[in-house]
Amino acid sequence: MCGVMTGWRRSSTPRPSKTRRRAAFTSAVAAGMSLVAGCGVLPGDTGGSREPVTVMTFAPEETKATNMPGMMAMAKAYERWADARGGIDGHDLRVITCNEGNTPQGAANCARRAVKEGAVAVVGSYSQYGSFMAPLEAAGIPFIGGYGMSGEEFTSYLSYPVNGGQPALVAGNGRQLADYCAGVSLVRPDSINGDDLVQLLNSGLEEGSRDIPSADILAADDATEYTEQAKQARRRAAEPTWTSTASSDTRPGCVTAALGDRTETFFDSFRRLPEDGRHIRISSVIGSVGQPLVDRTGGRKGPFEGAYITGWYPDANDERWDGMRKVVTEHAFHDDRIDPADAGVQTTWIAYTVLERVIRALDSDAITPGRISHALDQGLEVTTDGLTPPLRWGYENMLGAPGYPRIVNRSVTFQVVRDGRLVAQGKDFVDVGTTLMDAA
Repeated sequence: MCGVMTGWRRSSTPRPSKTRRRAAFTSAVAAGMSLVAGCGVLPGDTGGSREPVTVMTFAPEETKATNMPGMMAMAKAYERWADARGGIDGHDLRVITCNEGNTPQGAANCARRAVKEGAVAVVGSYSQYGSFMAPLEAAGIPFIGGYGMSGEEFTSYLSYPVNGGQPALVAGNGRQLADYCAGVSLVRPDSINGDDLVQLLNSGLEEGSRDIPSADILAADDATEYTEQAKQARRRAAEPTWTSTASSDTRPGCVTAALGDRTETFFDSFRRLPEDGRHIRISSVIGSVGQPLVDRTGGRKGPFEGAYITGWYPDANDERWDGMRKVVTEHAFHDDRIDPADAGVQTTWIAYTVLERVIRALDSDAITPGRISHALDQGLEVTTDGLTPPLRWGYENMLGAPGYPRIVNRSVTFQVVRDGRLVAQGKDFVDVGTTLMDAA
């Protein structure tokens, strides 16, 4: 009977030695404590009665290029929050974090560590290199809710993205700028990942106004200044000879940049250029520009006031983020790596929300990589409290576009910096599925 310990009975066998009596007593006490713990009586017991679930979150930290330490910090805060509630469906959550160092080798090493540590999934992670997918595929470990920077996230059969990644952002940015700009300069990384961005932007521009010209400005993603690129972008965004209507077009030229962490450096170079009479509006995408950057650069008096920004999710002030903010307040222990307005932190929160919903749907004593991926492959619908449209990863739910067939969330949001705050510009979600297909 639970919670009842029977007494010792005198035995007719010879009395054991002192050493054996001590061992027997220790075993009995341990067994009794185990019994009590199983009944949920021990102080501090989380209540988890099923096998623990181990997952990994990786991201770059302390590198010369893009850094996302808040994603790993958010994962650990989620771990503390989940275990404080008794785990997820009775499973204690164990989160391993790994700095992928912003290198292909680092990303692959993190994936191999996930395999070695027995992770059932990699959740809410960031890497611009897809080298992490091969070790995960070999071990059958699903990749849930990546940031969306690597092509493998949208092609691997074990990847379950929660957003449309950078392709959706840049395509959406073109849609957002189409009605406001006479011409657009795109400043993007001189890299393989950056090569596709021009066509994505143009596809979005064409949906709104087919006569808007665009300029492709290449830049290193680890430079310390971008004066020459800024000059080119400014000049070509307002070039009056590009179209027959440009000379009479009263709309501004627009400069949009997608350089990750170095976007701040680019716009710092841009704002230092002397005025030349051109009317220029600036723009970017979430992940390159967000509320933390707007705050750091002066808020409503800074260079981003009035900027057009394309994002994946509702703006950071939306009440749908209240649950995440509460967890950060109560379980992040003043970890200054976490900013609830950061898109990486938000992506990790959504990815762990997906993980929790899947584990609860499985309702199993043992959670395995195969069970998770099977449930998602069968089209399990996951809601994220309105932070994304409902998500499903069945074959019929995927975009199927060449290059990124596994996109299931085709939506972006249009935002603008107004009085120093990123706020919604229009309706909640904008579907860019057609734009992505046209670009492909």
